[in-house]
Amino acid sequence: MATHMLKTPEVDLAYDVHGPLPTADGRPPLFMIGQPMDASGFRGLASRFPDRTVITYDPRGLGRSTRKDGRVDHAPQIQAADVHAVIEALGVGPVEMFASSGGAVTALALVAAYPEDVTTLVAHEPPLIPVLPDAKAAERARAGFRDVYQEKGWGAGMAAFIVMTSWQGEFTDDYFAQPAPDPAAFGMPAEDDGTRDDPLLSDRSWAVSSYQPDVDVLTAAPTRIVIAVGEESEDTFTGRTSVATAKLLGQQATVFPSHHGGFLDGEFGGYSGQPDAFARKLREVLDEVG
Repeated sequence: MATHMLKTPEVDLAYDVHGPLPTADGRPPLFMIGQPMDASGFRGLASRFPDRTVITYDPRGLGRSTRKDGRVDHAPQIQAADVHAVIEALGVGPVEMFASSGGAVTALALVAAYPEDVTTLVAHEPPLIPVLPDAKAAERARAGFRDVYQEKGWGAGMAAFIVMTSWQGEFTDDYFAQPAPDPAAFGMPAEDDGTRDDPLLSDRSWAVSSYQPDVDVLTAAPTRIVIAVGEESEDTFTGRTSVATAKLLGQQATVFPSHHGGFLDGEFGGYSGQPDAFARKLREVLDEVG
């Protein structure tokens, strides 16, 4: 693996190249992106593609990528421009892409703005509130865990986030009638460390979950777009957003093993998925002829 730093006036972007460039097999590099997860979350998945040249990166302001633009928010269009800059820096043409969660939103913005950058995009569980029939209620639920985080700190906020993202079906009155969850019930610390800058729990990433995909632009792009959903996600928030996004693009969501973090291999403690099965499914989807 070789680590590079792409320096621009606004940001220093760290990215890693696993394998040779140009690629040994003649296929495009496989670019893996997340948000707010950085490159460290793809170690397990990248290791399951030893025959491919894999690219990972840290989004602007996260991990090793230092922003110099004076902003703290995370906007898909800005992150898409960053990914485009990395692809240009690679100098080997378009890439294949696996994008997870907020990274899937960035990837959709990338295809909309730079349609020649990506040959095949597998967008896994993009958390897009505007595509939901209960979008207003979902926005209220999002504000709810943000408010808990602002009032009580990271542990309480993360517990509220887990409750929101694991809720089955639309956000009804029953959802909002629940008391704030006990952090200890989710193995989270009850004490408040005083920070309020978490990109997942604050409103700094609201532009990600509020992103409205441009269906006409995306369907007209030469990129083959596959919307993926975890088999365990069912009627959870990101499961529903995935199915709805796929429907907007005139397709059915492609079912992958496990849950929202199905490709994780113990990088984040107990939140492991089924990385071997996930990698096999990803390889199968990438190898299909669009």
